[in-house]
Amino acid sequence: MLADIADAVRTPLEDRDRQVAAAIAPHVCDLSLLRDIACPCNPDRYMRHLLHADVEGGYAVVAIVWRPGQMSPVHGHRTWCGLGIHRGVLTETFFRLDTAAAPQPFACIQRRPGDISHAPADPGTIHRIANLGVEDAVSIHCYGVAYDSFGDGVNHVWAA
Repeated sequence: MLADIADAVRTPLEDRDRQVAAAIAPHVCDLSLLRDIACPCNPDRYMRHLLHADVEGGYAVVAIVWRPGQMSPVHGHRTWCGLGIHRGVLTETFFRLDTAAAPQPFACIQRRPGDISHAPADPGTIHRIANLGVEDAVSIHCYGVAYDSFGDGVNHVWAA
C-alpha cells in the first residue's frame, strides 16, 4: 500500500486526493494491514495512529480508530486527503455553506469496508465522519502534510 500511495502522491495536485484514495482502495480490506500494529481505542475521542511518515514531510498515513458514537468535528481540509474504510461502518456527512454562515448538512453516505473517499485542499469542502454503529471502526487516511503538522495543517474546523 505504501508504495502505491507514494506513486499517487507524485500525481498532479488537482487530482492527488482522488489518486491517493484509489491507491488505498485495493489494500484497505487486507486483514494483515494492521497486524502487529497497536491501534488502541480512546474512550473519549477518535484516535490517530501513525502508519507511515514521508521522509520529506510531504504526507503521512494514519489509522484512525473510532468507537461507537465518536465523530470528527465538522471540517474542511487545509490539505488533500484520501481515505478508506478498513473495518466497521462510518457515516460521512457533507455540508454546504449558506447565508447563515453555519454549514448545513445536505447528504450522508455510509462507508463500509473497502469504500474510499477523498477531499481536496479546500476548507469549503466540508464534511464530518462519524461512527454511528455499535462496533469499533478503523479507517486509513493519508494527508498531504507531515505528521507533526496535523494539529493545525489538516482540518479547518467549522463546528465541534
